[in-house]
Amino acid sequence: MRANRTVLLAMMLAACDPRAARRSAAEAGDSGFAGVQARGAVAMGVNQYTSRHVFEPLPDGGRIELQRETTDSAGTAQIRRHMQLIAERFAAGDYALPGFVHAQAVPGTEIMAARRASIGYAVESLPRGAALRLRTADSAAVTAIHEFLAFQRQDHHAGAHRDS
Repeated sequence: MRANRTVLLAMMLAACDPRAARRSAAEAGDSGFAGVQARGAVAMGVNQYTSRHVFEPLPDGGRIELQRETTDSAGTAQIRRHMQLIAERFAAGDYALPGFVHAQAVPGTEIMAARRASIGYAVESLPRGAALRLRTADSAAVTAIHEFLAFQRQDHHAGAHRDS
């Protein structure tokens, strides 16, 4: 019953935009993905079907990018607020939000929390959103960040590299 409500919420969010509705229909067979999209919309404050995630592993950590697919000043501002909040929470060792979005413990977060003092977080504004850059010289933290990003990439059905 709860899963049905989650899928219904995702479908209602997708109904706000025709392109999102097409994506929603394409993903209809994947209730796990629909749940991630619905919880992500609640956590991030923007429709996940009309936003684009990129989770990029880098030699010294990684980069998380979230942008609206079209010009949307309110959505862009919301993404920037969300990324700033994430930077603050991650720096404090708080990874509850990814756990909520994915409805499970997210790989890498336990080590990232334990080694939080060695990880730096910087938010960068992008034309339709923002990016969060994670940097560290701690090899165990880099490995944990890469595990975190790989899981996110898979669960969000997202890309690994930016393409302009």
